[in-house]
Amino acid sequence: MDFYSIVEKAKKTGKVDKGTNEVTKAIELGVAKLVVYAADVSPKEIVAHLPALCKEKNILCVEVDSKQKLGVAVGIGVSTAAVAVIQPGEADKDIAQAKKSK
Repeated sequence: MDFYSIVEKAKKTGKVDKGTNEVTKAIELGVAKLVVYAADVSPKEIVAHLPALCKEKNILCVEVDSKQKLGVAVGIGVSTAAVAVIQPGEADKDIAQAKKSK
């Protein structure tokens, strides 16, 4: 499953939050449908809390390999540690399918 393209689709047709602080808030408020975070974040502590928070709130949480690619997928010119899909838009079916396969 290509989570970069899901993020890209959600960005174009729905609503996403980017950055660890915004993503953490979205999880805590229970509005995130999908959380994607990068494995190459340094130090790891920046995103270490996300999987546990997501599990607690029953939100799909996925690790991808590159913060640079994640930044590109979400349409910003810099890398980003994490992205939360708030309104999936056309990525709705993709997210539902990803949840089933997890």
